[in-house]
Amino acid sequence: MTPLNKTRPEFRNINAFTDLTTYRLPLAGWVSILHRVSGAMMFLLMPFIVWMFDASVSSEISFGSFTSALSSGLWIFPGVLVKLVVLGLMWAYLHHLIAGVRHLYMDARHAVSKEFGASSAKVVLVLSIGLTLILGAKLFGLY
Repeated sequence: MTPLNKTRPEFRNINAFTDLTTYRLPLAGWVSILHRVSGAMMFLLMPFIVWMFDASVSSEISFGSFTSALSSGLWIFPGVLVKLVVLGLMWAYLHHLIAGVRHLYMDARHAVSKEFGASSAKVVLVLSIGLTLILGAKLFGLY
């Protein structure tokens, strides 16, 4: 085989059932996927978000019903499950906001490199998870 006839690497599609367990996605890829997941999560739970906002600002009685839904439950769902949904929405909002700012910064500054992508992805994950833990502690009454 001559140097001109080197075999080229084979690129193929990733099979979701066989390749995803061994495929190592970089951290920036995970942040990008989670950005999409958090956006979809906020979109799908928009009726719940609108109800929470309406219940919290309409009157004192509706605010009381909102807080009782967090403590004693809503319909057939226990209060802990409602709080977990609210905690998930907090994470989705925070992650989507911080990752969106990261994407806008990278677009505006043309900061597209592996090093910056990896370091900014770590910052996004630390900030979104850290802020979610702090707000979740407040939600569950730890302080």
